[in-house]
Amino acid sequence: MEETEVLQYVQAAALAMGLHLDPARAQAVARHFGRTSALARLLETAPLAAADELAEIYRPAPFPAEDAP
Repeated sequence: MEETEVLQYVQAAALAMGLHLDPARAQAVARHFGRTSALARLLETAPLAAADELAEIYRPAPFPAEDAP
């Protein structure tokens, strides 16, 4: 996305969520979002095997049974 597209996205998302962002704040959010997007693109190119994915290691504890005391 181009910088102007990121800013338009941030402004539209803020409007959809009912958040008031003044122009300076919207620009700051767009800068951060752009950096985060760039980092995500870099991570997507990293050659990772299934064993490298930590999400496979995480096992959440089961919820307690509803009939438990």
